[in-house]
Amino acid sequence: MSPVHFRWIRMQDMSAHELHAVLAAREAVFVVEQNCPYQDADALDTHSWHLIGTVDEAVAAYLRVVDPGYKSVHPGEFYAEPSIGRVLTAKAFRGKGLGLALMREGIAGCERFFPGQDIRISAQSYLLAFYQLLGFRSVGGEYQEDGIAHFEMLRNHDFAC
Repeated sequence: MSPVHFRWIRMQDMSAHELHAVLAAREAVFVVEQNCPYQDADALDTHSWHLIGTVDEAVAAYLRVVDPGYKSVHPGEFYAEPSIGRVLTAKAFRGKGLGLALMREGIAGCERFFPGQDIRISAQSYLLAFYQLLGFRSVGGEYQEDGIAHFEMLRNHDFAC
């Protein structure tokens, strides 16, 4: 496999081709694979940094970092911290360590864009141990989001891994 190339970008700076590739990758994972019909493209995309990992021009990995004050778990509830979400590795690229590389770059980006702030995520329950290795800790009980079990997690800004 060719090396992954990570690129940070705001939505308004994406080309139509890049936006289509990102939305297609998200839809393939979150709507089709997880059999979860929901509105993936949302207003938070315009208030986010997007991290696109490509391998030979294909979207291999992706996440978004929603600006502080915009992430809503439930209508009317917002995160004060930047939040990482829509984390994915495309099916053809799984099992190669891209998820870990993606999250490490995502955390580093949060530290650059929002220095001194904690990071919040809504993690699918089966990935709890993975996120704990990266310094996230559960800050509440398990809950259902779009029919999938999740935990809200927080990573302190001074955690070093």
